[in-house]
Amino acid sequence: MADHCNGSSQSSESFVNIPPIKFTKLFIDGKTFEAIDPRSGEAITRVSEGDKEDVDLAVKAARLAFDNGPWPRLSGSERGRILMKFADLIEQNIEELATLEAINGGKLFSLCKFMEVPGAAMTLRYYAGAADKIYGTVLKLSKGLQGYTLREPIGVVGAILPWNFPTTMFFIKAAPALAAGCTMVVKPAEQTPLSALYYAHLAKLAGIPDGVVNVVNGFGETAGAAISSHMDIDKVSFTGSTEVGRKIMMAAAASNLKPVSLELGGKSPLLIFDDADVDEAAKFAFDGIFTSKGEICVASSRIYVQEGIYDKIVNKLIEKANAWVVGDPFDPQVNQGPQTDKNQFEKILSYIEHGKREGATLLTGGNRIGQKGYYIQPTIFADVKEDMIIAKEEIFGPVMSLMKFKTMEEAIKRANDTTYGLAAGVITKDLNVANTVSRSIRAGVVWMNCYLLLDVGCPYGGYKMSGFGRENGMDSFNEYLQTKSVVTPIHDSPWH
Repeated sequence: MADHCNGSSQSSESFVNIPPIKFTKLFIDGKTFEAIDPRSGEAITRVSEGDKEDVDLAVKAARLAFDNGPWPRLSGSERGRILMKFADLIEQNIEELATLEAINGGKLFSLCKFMEVPGAAMTLRYYAGAADKIYGTVLKLSKGLQGYTLREPIGVVGAILPWNFPTTMFFIKAAPALAAGCTMVVKPAEQTPLSALYYAHLAKLAGIPDGVVNVVNGFGETAGAAISSHMDIDKVSFTGSTEVGRKIMMAAAASNLKPVSLELGGKSPLLIFDDADVDEAAKFAFDGIFTSKGEICVASSRIYVQEGIYDKIVNKLIEKANAWVVGDPFDPQVNQGPQTDKNQFEKILSYIEHGKREGATLLTGGNRIGQKGYYIQPTIFADVKEDMIIAKEEIFGPVMSLMKFKTMEEAIKRANDTTYGLAAGVITKDLNVANTVSRSIRAGVVWMNCYLLLDVGCPYGGYKMSGFGRENGMDSFNEYLQTKSVVTPIHDSPWH
C-alpha cells in the first residue's frame, strides 16, 4: 500500500488553511483536558472538562427550558423554521467545521467537507419538515367514551456521542429531539469535542433559546455517568461500545427508570456469492471496512466469499490495498487518515498481533506507518476461523477478516454466529438468494448489492448485543415522543 504521511500539521497548510480553534470552554470555569491531533499525537488545544456539578447545571438549564421555556410550546412549523436556519448556518461554515473534524478526529477533510457536514444540514432539514407533522389519533372506545391520543416531547434528553462520527452523531440525535420539542444535554466524546462546541454556538445564532442545547465536555466515567444516572433527565441516547451501553442501561434503571436508546458495537458480515461481479464485489468489500479507517460501527469486518470466486476476490482486495494511500487527511490524494487516538491505535495493533498468533494468514498490511501519529496499514487476514478473536470481537479499525464458504445455508449460519447484529450485506445476482439471506440474517440493516449506503430517511439500529432503538427516519423521531391518551365520557350518546 502507498503512504506519504509525516504526521505534521505544517504539511496540511499547503492543502487547506487551518483556522484557530474558537470554542473550547463550558459556560463555567473548571478543569481542562487536551484535544489531540492524531496526525502527530500532539495537543491542538485544551478544552474545559465538565464533571457531575457541570452536568447538574446543564440539566437544570435544560429542565427550565423544557418546563417553562418557549421551545416545546412553539408551533411545529416555527421550530422547523429555526432548524432550517440552523442548517443554513452549518452550510455557511462548512470549511471550518470540516477542518475541526479532520484535525481532531483524523477524518478525511474532503469526506467531511462534501459528505458529513452537508449531511448534518440535510438531517436538520429532514426533521425540520417533520416538526409540524406530529399527529395523535382518534380512538374508537367501548361504552360511552370519547378518546384521542397526543404525541408529546419526552422531555430533557441526554445524548452521549461516540468519537468516530462527531458531526453525524450530534445531528442524528439532536435533530429529531429538537424537532420533537425536547431540550438536550450533549456530551461529546472526550477524544473529539471540538465540533460539538461549534454546533452549540450555531444553534444559538439560529435562534434556539438558551437552555435548549447544552454541551458538556468531559469523560465517560464522570460526565457520562452523571447524565446516565441523573434523576431529572427523561431519556438517554447513546452510541458507543456494548460494554459502556450496559453501564448506561444499569444507571438509567437504578435512577429514574428513564428510557434508553443504545446503538452499540458490530461485527458485520458481507456475503459474496459466486455469481457476483468480481470487481464490484471487491469494491463493496474493501470500501465497507476501510472507509473512514475502519472506525465505523457497521463496517463489513467479516467478508464471506463463496469458493468459486474466492481467489479472484482475494487478488482484487490485495490490489486495492496496495493502491490505498494512507497519510495526512488534508491531502486530497489520501484515502485513509490516522486512527482517532493513541488508545484505539494500540488496540488495533494488538488485534493484528492476535490474528497472527492464532494462525490467520496475513495477506497485506499489519503494521503502523511512520513513527509519528496514529497511522496503520490497511490489513487483510485470510483463513480466519469463527473462534478467532479477530472474527469475534469488534476491532474498529482497518482490519478485514476473509473467509470462504460453500453453500448459502452455511454462509447464513456463520454470519449469524456472533453476539452482534448491527448490519450485513449480500452480493449476488440471484434475487431469491438475496431475499433469503436478507430475511435470515439477524441485523438491523441489510444491504443488497451495495454497502454503507446510509440515508437520513432509512432507520438503522441493532439486534442482539448491538443495542435497541433506531437512528434516522421517522422511527428515530418517535424515540423522542411519548403517547398520552385523553378520555372523556359522552353522556346520552345515540350510539357507542
